[in-house]
Amino acid sequence: MTHPPCPIVARHETPVFLVIGWDGPNSAALRQRDLDGHLRHVEANWQAYLVAGPLREPGGEALVGSLFLVQADSDVALKSLMEKDPYFTNGQYERVEVQRFTASIGAWMGGKIWENADAVRHRAAGGPIE
Repeated sequence: MTHPPCPIVARHETPVFLVIGWDGPNSAALRQRDLDGHLRHVEANWQAYLVAGPLREPGGEALVGSLFLVQADSDVALKSLMEKDPYFTNGQYERVEVQRFTASIGAWMGGKIWENADAVRHRAAGGPIE
């Protein structure tokens, strides 16, 4: 099966962050209690989220956390957004991981951000984002 060539698309100008909240003890009860407020928050701010949703254990139905891929102008703006979500203020997450993320290729993006390997070689070696 042959696939069409991958189109080149513009890189996101706004920084993107990967946020993973890992559930703690009593998370199921906290999720139930604060679901309405959490949904109101993400719906009101939906344009900041590239994608978000619950994480499940492999092969199972139990929730183990949540994943958020968020566009924010800065670390401060990201923190401000996430701190308004009841799931982040109610003890829902035992541990939260935050990483800067470069959206580089994928169906959701509609293609890839590089023309050729030389165009991104410095980044693959840990160089600065331009």
